[in-house]
Amino acid sequence: MSAQDGSPTPERAELESRIASDVRAMTAESDRLGRVFGAQHSLSANDFRALLHIMVADVGGRPVSPGELGSVLGLSSAAMTYLVERMITSGHIRREPDTRDRRRVILRYDEPGMEVAREFFGPLGVHVRTAMADLPDTDLDAAHRVFGALTAAMAAYHRELAG
Repeated sequence: MSAQDGSPTPERAELESRIASDVRAMTAESDRLGRVFGAQHSLSANDFRALLHIMVADVGGRPVSPGELGSVLGLSSAAMTYLVERMITSGHIRREPDTRDRRRVILRYDEPGMEVAREFFGPLGVHVRTAMADLPDTDLDAAHRVFGALTAAMAAYHRELAG
């Protein structure tokens, strides 16, 4: 794991480097798929990024408000309002009151948007299941822990950058 001075052993450093490379490759493939999805459904890059952040926040149990989403995307209030209105009109998302704070409005996927996403990404799910079919559950559990640790590290670094 680590040498006596706390630095990683060469073997550990190589594993960490390979994982970082794998994450970059997966991110690049994800970006390519996102662009295809966006092109097929007349979504801009910001529209797709907004949908992704709405889904991640919702699945994580922390639904996002339009203001929070605007901050994440780096959009002005006016640009965010335009994006949200466009995405509601297209059936991708909906606004609803936050059950924990009725003064707050949150964004959620709307059913037409979910159906479009299922149609496009469903076949990817089949590819993923096929690719992982021979991996033991212990490997998948370890991968889940690794992805969780990487996500936490990236979030911590982002908080540092934001000050």
